[in-house]
Amino acid sequence: MKKSHIQHLYNRAGFGILPNTINGLSGLSKARVVKALFDSSKKIDELKIATPEIDAYIAGLPEKKDPRVFRKLVKDSRRKLVLYNGMWIKRMAETKQDLRERMVLFWSNHFVVRTRNILFAQKFNNTLRKHALGDFREFVIAISKEPAMLDYLNNQQNRKNSPNENFARELMELFTLGEGNYSEKDIKESARAFTGWSHNFKGDYVLRKRQHDFGEKEFMGKTGNFDGGDIIQIILEQPQCAEFICKKIYLHFVNDTMYEPHIKELAKVFRKQYDITAVMEYIFLSDWFYEKKNIGNKIKSPADFLVGLQKTIPFTLEKPNQLIYVERLLGQVLLEPPNVAGWAEGRNWIDANTMMVRLKLPSVLYKDGTIAFDVKGEFEDDFEEFNKKNNLSRRLPATKKWSVFNENYGFLSYRDLASYILNGVMNEGTKTFLETLEKTSKQEFCIQLMSLPEYQLC
Repeated sequence: MKKSHIQHLYNRAGFGILPNTINGLSGLSKARVVKALFDSSKKIDELKIATPEIDAYIAGLPEKKDPRVFRKLVKDSRRKLVLYNGMWIKRMAETKQDLRERMVLFWSNHFVVRTRNILFAQKFNNTLRKHALGDFREFVIAISKEPAMLDYLNNQQNRKNSPNENFARELMELFTLGEGNYSEKDIKESARAFTGWSHNFKGDYVLRKRQHDFGEKEFMGKTGNFDGGDIIQIILEQPQCAEFICKKIYLHFVNDTMYEPHIKELAKVFRKQYDITAVMEYIFLSDWFYEKKNIGNKIKSPADFLVGLQKTIPFTLEKPNQLIYVERLLGQVLLEPPNVAGWAEGRNWIDANTMMVRLKLPSVLYKDGTIAFDVKGEFEDDFEEFNKKNNLSRRLPATKKWSVFNENYGFLSYRDLASYILNGVMNEGTKTFLETLEKTSKQEFCIQLMSLPEYQLC
């Protein structure tokens, strides 16, 4: 397998690849390289943060909650969410289970939730991790019982005598079938099937039988005493489901422009068993995945951009909240999706504000530069005008591990370093421009490379 193709595979199926890893895989067949990628992701390592005070409170769950203690725990929960955000970024940058962690990021923007409860957020994140490459049928059922999901889409309020349709609607519109592939009656009947699906204070799923509608329902041409699991089974029997999921997979992993023949191929594979591993293997073993039009054509998400920086030159910001600040500037705060539809990908990642942040951030982090434009929407000037206003005032002190960079990239020539950092995305104009860059040191050169527009592509 060619080095450029291995690099492309790991850019899309993971978060990039180090030079020595490429060298180790180069020359192997595509089948062996792809197998190694999947083998490395078989293990499931949960991402956990210690929450001793909250755990102790729940374990001793008082009959009457002390409001002062409860408020303190709520505050502690929010602080832990900030830390968990940073842990997730670090996990993606350092993981050996590239594909599994990539899939977690993908599914987190498919099955979208938002919660201020660290226990629920952590549980949800690890459920994504557990099912990321497994059986999609089991995945949907597991997600439907998650406390974060039950709260976010109001299924806690879904009761026999007053059904709440929010979860049932999004289950079909955003998670399985897509808009236009179900009726209003389907929404109402499926909502009845999910009545009573709830959770206790600890976050464990419970079926509240008094709130559940055990009556007969009509759903997508079938009649029966359906519960939520039956509804999910019937949904997955619809051919539109496999096609809907495969479109999203294709857009994320292959190309922002859909190509129907390839999506139909994927849907055919996926619908056989709804095996996520099978459909991902099919993509990475196909010849069309490695076609020139599918390489270096996608804009990195803000999470990809940050993880890429972290993987190349690990950094730790002085205060955990500063990472949230950076993510907000870039337009994607993990664990804080804008709405139930998640973030729109592709070109939507970039606008005048976020592009300027991306070009500036490597210098801010690695050269103790400054940054001042506040959260999205305030900065409309071009870079020159911005500098004239002396707006460059905010520093983001960070500890940098240059030793990691030196070990992984220090032995490369300047030309090879550029090829790795820019993911091989170099036209003749870029190559000419690189010749003009000052090459005082490889560290300085790397920062310049990461400040180029080409670095935004993968």
